[in-house]
Amino acid sequence: MNSIDAYKTIDADGEAIFKDKGSKFLGFAFHVQTEDEVKIIQKNLRKKYFDARHHVYAFRLGPEENFYRASDDGEPANSSGPPVLGQIKSFELFYTLVVVVRYFGGTKLGIPGLINAYKSAAQMAIQNAHITERLISKVLRITFPYELMNDVMKLASQCKLETSERIFEQNVTFSFLVAASSFDDCMQKFEKLHKLVIL
Repeated sequence: MNSIDAYKTIDADGEAIFKDKGSKFLGFAFHVQTEDEVKIIQKNLRKKYFDARHHVYAFRLGPEENFYRASDDGEPANSSGPPVLGQIKSFELFYTLVVVVRYFGGTKLGIPGLINAYKSAAQMAIQNAHITERLISKVLRITFPYELMNDVMKLASQCKLETSERIFEQNVTFSFLVAASSFDDCMQKFEKLHKLVIL
């Protein structure tokens, strides 16, 4: 499948525990659509694990805007948030949030130890989640007279379109899901049909 047409994300959450020198790292992987969802999940985790020393997180949203963020949450700079984000990128995930909650065990791990611990907890949480591939699609909505039905269906078949809505009134209105990379090409083909209107 064309990489522009699809992306990977989590559709079932994952959890994991990584331990090192008494410190316990709880990893959580979630599917998120917006930054607001990220904040809600963080708030709930902070409430549930209120006695933890750090709540490190990283997230990446959609493939088109490619918006991402990472936080060390009080750990030394770049020792925790970036390694967590690195795992999201290494699994090629979008619309994904990973939070690693740390309970300090009394022994300092040093920067290399922290990087390894946060990376490992994130990696394990992602591996315990369910990863799926989703299409990047746009909606093409058209209306046309009944006599064009055969032409429309032929074009829909050529473009391999999935119908998401059909309304039969005075005219016919169809909504199609079109792979993002072939949207313009398909639209141009439909525009050539006389009496067909793209909504």
